[in-house]
Order: sequence, then structure tokens, then C-alpha cells
Amino acid sequence: MSTLVIVESPTKARTIRNYLPSDYRVEASMGHVRDLPPSADEIPEKYKGEKWAHLGVNVDSNFEPLYVVPKDKKKTVKELKDALKEADELVLATDEDREGESISWHLLQLLKPKVPTKRMVFHEITPEAIRKAIENCRNIDEQLVRAQETRRILDRLYGYTLSPVLWKKIAWGLSAGRVQSVAVRLLVNRERQRRAFKQGGYWDLKASLEQAKKPFESKLVTLGGTKVATGSDFDENTGKIAEGRNVVLLDEAQAEALKERLQNKPWTVNSVEERAVKRKPSPPFTTSTLQQESNRKLRMGARQTMRTAQSLYEQGFITYMRTDSVHLSDEAIAAARSCVEKMYGPEYLSPQPRQYTTKSKGAQEAHEAIRPAGKTFRTPQETGLNGQELALYDLIWKRTVACQMADSRQTHITVNLQVEDAGFRSNGKRIDFPGFLRAYVEGSDDPEAALEDQEVPLPPLKQGDRPNCKDIEVVGHETQPPARFTEASLVKTLESEGIGRPSTYASVIGTIVDRGYAKLQSNALVPTFTAFGVTSLLEKHFPEFVDVKFTARMEQTLDDISTGEVQWLPYLREFYSGESGLDTQIKEQEEHIDPKLARTIELDNLDDEPEMTYRICIGKFGAYIEAENGEGVV
Repeated sequence: MSTLVIVESPTKARTIRNYLPSDYRVEASMGHVRDLPPSADEIPEKYKGEKWAHLGVNVDSNFEPLYVVPKDKKKTVKELKDALKEADELVLATDEDREGESISWHLLQLLKPKVPTKRMVFHEITPEAIRKAIENCRNIDEQLVRAQETRRILDRLYGYTLSPVLWKKIAWGLSAGRVQSVAVRLLVNRERQRRAFKQGGYWDLKASLEQAKKPFESKLVTLGGTKVATGSDFDENTGKIAEGRNVVLLDEAQAEALKERLQNKPWTVNSVEERAVKRKPSPPFTTSTLQQESNRKLRMGARQTMRTAQSLYEQGFITYMRTDSVHLSDEAIAAARSCVEKMYGPEYLSPQPRQYTTKSKGAQEAHEAIRPAGKTFRTPQETGLNGQELALYDLIWKRTVACQMADSRQTHITVNLQVEDAGFRSNGKRIDFPGFLRAYVEGSDDPEAALEDQEVPLPPLKQGDRPNCKDIEVVGHETQPPARFTEASLVKTLESEGIGRPSTYASVIGTIVDRGYAKLQSNALVPTFTAFGVTSLLEKHFPEFVDVKFTARMEQTLDDISTGEVQWLPYLREFYSGESGLDTQIKEQEEHIDPKLARTIELDNLDDEPEMTYRICIGKFGAYIEAENGEGVV
């Protein structure tokens, strides 16, 4: 008896082939084999005259999708049909998520097998996992397929209905997307905050002190019993101290005068407070947190991270990389704890095995977290990997091992000092037991932030001590606008708001950059003027469709469709054709959109010439600046 197994990729096929008996033939579908028509020339001739044909969805007949086999997949489909003719059984072994379930369903519809057909799922490609999966096949999950199909139809209706409005009113080739347009709006709103931000300045003192020949630093915190202003005391809209804040604001001259007054005066330690702190390890990686940490630590974009993770999965090095779950199997926990004991010693193990609970909105399916594959974890050195694959595996390995390690025990020390009427403060940190920090230190979106495993030493100090002051420095500061989004912080925001799915974030961010809505500068996503123009049009005329809460509710509804709690057809009808549906709103709004206004972004004066007005115009070849005075455009 011969069995045909179909997976998505050749790499996955090669790996699985090694773990199956010789009478199993493994072939690749090369991803999706059917989809909605990608362009007008792929719409079947008999449908080209229909007014809905450009959508690829029959909105007049129960939103029936029009599926076609793309030109570049016809050869693959023929090869799969030929292979099936020689098989006594068909096993569909595509990925275990919605997308994978959908591919299996489409293969079933296309191949129309006359032999017994099974659905096989696994979350890692190891001999044990494949053997277990073959023994526990199931049927295709129709509800999961329907949820994915509804999502695909929704995305097509959103993009193919709104994008033509942007072509007509702003510029040809622009695109709108259900998640993409909300993500672009987040970038634009952050840039608006930065442009509206008013900078404030403040000054303070930093003292270099010494106790028992050991140096340490201290910062001015109070003057005459009143708190000295810091950046958090400013109103970002005025650049001045926020209303109701009782603080002392020093300018440079006052800070210099205070420095002179305090020179050579005696210093006294008023108090020393030591506080015991425990730090617990982070959970193992999900798709979202892997993309965030990879961006922070390896400077890899979301798209490159997912490509590399996919390669590691298909080669059998890690578990499936599209997951919202932080759960680990008992087998994986045992493997991680074995690594800890072997590499760091039993004292570095957590007293009890740690199990983590998934808290993200709409986490789908009972998958495992991303971890090294197998019953025992290969160390990074044992894999034979190199380059980005090695770097990413190393990150995953360390995070997984660390999650089963003991807490880090630290002592945080606060020393308050007095000189004349000025209060100074020194903060220190002592790591009493590193625990999980031996293996893994969490990254930060703030490049100025101190890493968790770094000690901040202070000399032994007690109340009444009189340290020597070696120097006092006057330090000027300026408040900073909100930071631009990085790929990591955008992914974090999208997930926390429940917008889209982490498995799609890489392609969404890639599209934003590819379509010219943002540019990557020093790891930051900087929105372009085109992004401002498109966002302004959508906010003004279709606000609901770029609203964060509306989009999050849409995501929740799609999850509810997958569990059968919501019916897909009434939802699509309401979204597209309802009283406030997308098609209804476009018919009402399109004629009221002035193309000239839509293509224009007014700017504040860029110089000291009040008679000049500057604006950005979005043209056929991109954005350009237009300047106008009383006599017209210059």
C-alpha cells in the first residue's frame, strides 16, 4: 500500500521523508494552490462581465468566493494529481494553523481523491512527532477553514473596495488593508504627536563622591524640601511644567550658582534603604514576542525573523513558529530542566516546573510556544547552524531554557544624601543570585535602558556617613518627544490592541515599507507623506475602518466564527452591505472627496517668513513641496 503525503514546502518534504517508511511518498504544494484571482487577467472568461468580478467575491450571491489556480501553480497541481493516481491513500500534512487547514481543504477540493484521505498535524518535525501524528490523523476542521475563508474574503473586500478610492483621489498604486491601514495610522499618529511636541529644558546637578576610597555618583532630587523638576514634570503640549506640579525648575545660571554654593560643603548620608527584589523569567516565545526580541537583539525585521524561523522549523530545529501560546509540553519542560541542571547546576532550577498561561487576545488553538524541537534540546553549538539561523536558534534556546530557571534575586539600594538645603540620591543594584539571568536577559525598546543583569555598585554606606565630594557637574536636559515605532514596538502595540494576528504582522510591516508608507531609519519606522495623505482621507471619510477598537472587534468576531459562536454570512453582509457597511459608505462618501485636498498636506511655517505658506503635495511620482506667497505658488 502506498501513501501520498502533501506538505507546503520542499524543505519540509525532505525532512519528513527521512522519518517515514519507504512506501510513503512526500510531495510539496508550494504553498496555496488556489486563491481569489490576484489580477483581472486571471478572472475566468465567463465571469469577466459580472460587476463583482474585480473583487473575486460574488457579493450578490452569498459572498461566494471565486477561486482560481494561479498560473504559476498549474504545473504543481498537475504533478500532485499524477502522484495521487499512484497512491492508495492521501495524507494532508500542511501546517496546523488556519492557513494550513485552508491549504488542506483547497487540496481536497482540487484533487478530488477517490482514495481514503486523512488530515495529519504536528507542531515539530522530529521522528517521534511524525510517527505520533501518522497514528493520530483526523478530519479537516471545517469551522477553522470557514474562519480562514471569511478572513480572506473580508481582507479582499476591504482592500479591493477602498484601494480604488485612493487611486482616484490621491495616486495610482496605493493600497488599503484591514490591518495595514490601522498600522499606518498608528505610525502617522505617533508622528503627529512628535510634530506637536513642545520641547522643555531643565538643569540639575550630578555629584562625584567617594566613601572609603570607592567612588559613586549622586543626583540632585530636592531643593529646600521641594522636588527638582525632571522630564516627567513637563506638559508635552506646552514645553512648560505641567499644571499642578509643585517642583523647582532650575535654569543654567541657577544650577551654576547652586553648584558654587555647595562646593566644599559637608555631605551627610541621611538614609540607606535596601529592598529585596525577585525577577521571574519571561515565558517562552510566541510569534509576537519572537519578532520583538529578534528585532531588539538581532536587528532582524519581522519578515526576516519569520523566514528564518520557518527554515529552522522545516529543518526540524524548532517547533511551529506561528503560535499565540506560551504553553510547553511536559516533555519540553523536562528537556529544558535537563539543560539547566547540566549547564548551570541544580541550584539554578526553579523549585517547581514552570507552566505559563496564554493571556493575549484571541490566542488561537492549543499550540505550544516556540521552542527547540525534540525530547532533548540541542545546544546552539550542536546544531551545525550558522549566520542568522544560528543567532535565532540561540535566542529561542536561551529563552526556553531560562523559563525553567530560578528567579533572579537582587537588592535595590537607595541612598539619600544632604548637603546644605539640597537633597541628592544614589541608586544601586546588587545581584545576590543571577538565576535565569545566567542564560537570558530580556531586551528593551529603550536604547538607554540598563540591562537587567547589570549591577550598579555602591560602596558600603550607612546613616551618618560623610562621604567626600570630588566634583559637582551642571547637567542640562531637554524633554524628548514620544519615540517612533520600531518593528518591535509596533508588533507589541498591534498585539496588545488585538489588531490582526501575530502570524500576519511580518507581511503587514513588509507591505507598509514596500508600498512606500514608511521608511526604516535607524531601526525606526518613519511614515512618509503618502502615509499622512492616505490616513487623513480614511480618517475623514471612513473613520470606522481605521479605528483601532473597530478593527479589534472585527478580529474577535473572526475568532468567534472559528468556534461557531458567530455565523459568517450575516457578518459579511453587515460588514459590506449593511447600513454603515463598507460598500454603502463608499457610495455615500466618494463624490464628496476632493482630490486636490486629499493630495495636500498643509505644513506649519518652515522658516521665519510669515507671508509664506508651505504644503506637501502627493503627485504621480511621489510627494513634493509647494510654497505660496501673496502672489501665488512660487
